Amino acid sequence: MSKEVWGYHEHPKRREPEWVVHPQTSAVREGLARSGFGETSEALYLNSGFTYTDSQEAADAFTDQTDHFLYSRFHNPTVAMFEKRLAAIEGAEHCVATASGMAAMFASLACILEAGDHIVASAAMFSSCHVVITEILPKWGVTYELVKANDKAGWEKALSKKVKAVFIETPSNPLLEIVDIRFVSDLAHKVGATVIVDNVMASPVLQKPLELGADVVMYSATKHIDGQGRVLAGAILGSFSYIYGKLIPFVRHTGPTLSAFNAWVLVKSLETMELRVSRMSESAQAIAEFLEGHPKIKSVRYPGLPSHPDFELAKKQMSAGGTTIGIEFAGSRREAFTFMDALCVIDISNNLGDSKSLITHPASTTQRRLSPEDQLKMGITPSVLRLSVGLEHVGDLIKDLDQALSN
Repeated sequence: MSKEVWGYHEHPKRREPEWVVHPQTSAVREGLARSGFGETSEALYLNSGFTYTDSQEAADAFTDQTDHFLYSRFHNPTVAMFEKRLAAIEGAEHCVATASGMAAMFASLACILEAGDHIVASAAMFSSCHVVITEILPKWGVTYELVKANDKAGWEKALSKKVKAVFIETPSNPLLEIVDIRFVSDLAHKVGATVIVDNVMASPVLQKPLELGADVVMYSATKHIDGQGRVLAGAILGSFSYIYGKLIPFVRHTGPTLSAFNAWVLVKSLETMELRVSRMSESAQAIAEFLEGHPKIKSVRYPGLPSHPDFELAKKQMSAGGTTIGIEFAGSRREAFTFMDALCVIDISNNLGDSKSLITHPASTTQRRLSPEDQLKMGITPSVLRLSVGLEHVGDLIKDLDQALSN
């Protein structure tokens, strides 16, 4: 079949801009790899394998002597577009995408840890991250220490000895505790530790951990990066030496591979991420201010409120308060459930960073795996709720909250 029958033509590469483009432009343009058909939207490569012109090309490809896709468990053109685009937005040298956020979290640590190593982590974190650090890694002979988010003396003590890795979740899930990334990174680097930041709650739009001294950033791309409840994904970003020297050998052989279809969805999601997160953060600020003065609300935890214990630090590290609000109800679990059940616009769901506003009861859902003692250490009482603010009109969301609080 001739190329002419299919209208095939070689697509010439356009000139690159001579200036540094804004991250929003990168979110639309970076990593674009058009085929010869010159399609406007990114192509979707669902294939599992690739062919070679001859046996020597195959041999050269497997020894990295030529740049050629080998197998979609290793790499895929659509996945590569997502990775290059997210790396450009983040300001990272390289990115590796994974099948889920927890796959990213585990791989980011497992690729550098071995028996006898010690890890220090922020005490407040998502329950599955807590399980990895306090239950799974110790089975490999890895020891750990947890430090409260804003305990500077605690960080200084924990990082005064040999440490292999530091894992920080900031803001934390669900009560949005803030860790000083610059302070902890400086301490960690003095003892040779690799600093990994879980930046899920802030997203690449609101916080740049690499610019604050971190070595590695990881995401559940399911959240704000897709942000529309469609696909599971994760991402790990860092330097060339970390990605190629440590991470890629680990993920190639353990296989936490992102599917090409999910990568294609995420490529398109990145185009609107800044618009979505900015709008959601604006609404979250207004909602947090509304909730803070309500008599049925004991406390509101939101980095954009002056009442947040680390408000000034949050202003230094983040460009806005984020899309998620921690709420402590002035009553029992039953009263908190009654309030949730009375909502008619906001859905009850354990996801966050979504275009739809979602609310959950962490003690019985996302943090249920933790012991009551560990929940209390994180400030998670039976009356704590987590609200993820979406893209609905902020007036409707406030009316919904107001009518539910009136019941």
